[in-house]
Amino acid sequence: MTNSHTHHDNGISFESLLAISFILAIAVYIFASILSGHRNKPWPLYRTAFWILGVLCMASAVVGPLADLAHKNFLAHMLVHLLLGMLSPLLVVFSAPMTLLLRTINVTLARRISSLLKSWPVRMYTDPIVASTLNVGGLWLLYTTNLYSIMHQSMLVYVLIHIHIFFAGYLFAIAFIDIDPKPHKSSFIYRTAVLVLALAAHGILSKNIYANPPGNVPVHQAETGAMLMYYGGDLIDACLIIGLCYQWFKSSRPSSSESNSALNT
Repeated sequence: MTNSHTHHDNGISFESLLAISFILAIAVYIFASILSGHRNKPWPLYRTAFWILGVLCMASAVVGPLADLAHKNFLAHMLVHLLLGMLSPLLVVFSAPMTLLLRTINVTLARRISSLLKSWPVRMYTDPIVASTLNVGGLWLLYTTNLYSIMHQSMLVYVLIHIHIFFAGYLFAIAFIDIDPKPHKSSFIYRTAVLVLALAAHGILSKNIYANPPGNVPVHQAETGAMLMYYGGDLIDACLIIGLCYQWFKSSRPSSSESNSALNT
């Protein structure tokens, strides 16, 4: 499998630019959390921890030794997939970046962003079926066609696919977890049904990779990579399921006022 990539021709400059952008992302979030704490109640530290971990997972997937090894080893590539497309987006969702942004900026700009969140494109892309199709469907397209081989031959395709992997994973996570403001909240039954189908499609894809390696991937690498995708994906999906079930349970509990009225009757 030939996986040498043109981004190495640019040397340290390109990777340094990426590394700086990740450092800035962490710094801006911390600054926003401090600013928000002065204006409102203190921003939860665990949200900041989620953001930092999410950005670090993202950075390790595209910059450094793991990113370099992913061009030559399918197991490393699959680890990048788990970090960039599953774990990092979920951690970012748990960090509630949109909520922090709306708390930090002025009221006029916040209203404009809120209006944007209510637009039909945002509502469409955050629908569980659409988000699942973009996420899992994109992976099926990547690993069952020649796209995987093309990705390692074209810098542009490589960058676009990795951008898609993260944002598709992010849309997938926010479609099922209600933390940041969303224009339309789907019912928990609908989300659960779609999530079960999406996870099944992801598991079937990992088994297909095990039996039919993509591109020129050696059989032993395809087998170990598929196993990592299957079992590693299950661990991350378990966190998503727990978050969804917790929110469902929390929403179904009676409020304190309802409980008091029930006791008084």
